[in-house]
Amino acid sequence: MRAEIGEQPDALRRTIDALLPRTPDVGALARETRQVLFIARGSSDNAAVYGRYLVESRAGRLATLAAPSIATTYKRRLDLSGVLAVAISQSGKTEEIVETLDWAKDCGARTVAVTNGAGSPLAEAAEVALITEAGDEIAVPATKTYTTQLAALAVLGLGLGADVAADDLRRVPDEVARLIAAAEASPALPEIVEELAKVPGAVVSGRGIAFGTALELALKIKEACYLHAMGLSYADLLHGPIAVVDEQTPALLVAADSGPTLPGTIALARRVEGAGARAFGVGGGDGLAQACTAALPGPALPEWTAPLGLIVPGQILVENLARRLGVDPDVPRGLNKVTQTD
Repeated sequence: MRAEIGEQPDALRRTIDALLPRTPDVGALARETRQVLFIARGSSDNAAVYGRYLVESRAGRLATLAAPSIATTYKRRLDLSGVLAVAISQSGKTEEIVETLDWAKDCGARTVAVTNGAGSPLAEAAEVALITEAGDEIAVPATKTYTTQLAALAVLGLGLGADVAADDLRRVPDEVARLIAAAEASPALPEIVEELAKVPGAVVSGRGIAFGTALELALKIKEACYLHAMGLSYADLLHGPIAVVDEQTPALLVAADSGPTLPGTIALARRVEGAGARAFGVGGGDGLAQACTAALPGPALPEWTAPLGLIVPGQILVENLARRLGVDPDVPRGLNKVTQTD
């Protein structure tokens, strides 16, 4: 896992270089559609959450996450005319995702695949396949396949007319390389690892563009460290679940260094600390760091590309925490690299 975290700058650079020229292919489908339906599971579903917020906040199109059981279990036909169905799978071999994309096409949708599996069933099923260039990923927890999926979804957003600059995306690989070194050198890393090693779980929260990162970090803590972790929007957290935050349940708060959700994340950190619990930050600049017990640095990127770097300190934290707990993060119990669901 640690080796593959370190491969992300090169994997992102290859992926961005390969996919930016595909923007017109996405644009051609976009002209025939009005909204986006994301189809995914697991880490890919967390990538889809980023895609949804990007498409809605910057491209002005309605985007939703599919419930694959409507296609595979209930077998209900829907009118998907005017819909762009985007299926996301690292391997491209998860049968449920392939079947759901086929169903969407049969219901009238135009189709895109995002996958690391060139020539996979999912890539073959889509009209446009955005193939990520992560290379082989051996560790079960997704790292470089996840961040390259985010890069592909950033290209999707550009193809859908998002009001962002492609040059922001080109900056990502170098910033991720810098961030890996900065996170590992941060004195906050061993401090947060030691604190999390003492507790049974944590709440992980973010909002907007950073929400998918919070979900992905919570997933990584669960699958690689065997700790309970709830991934929540901070808006949902404030509607009740914040009651579980106490001395034994700290909060991990993720945020880009800028953007409209940053003030709310800082306010949440102050509330957690004021209640006698601990808040640990990932990103959010000096404002979040000052409001938290300890914080890992985030990427110096615009909000719309920040999630491509924001998850990286979280990955490093999880890998270090797993080893501190005596867990092999490469092969979590009960999990396989390709998960089949019905």
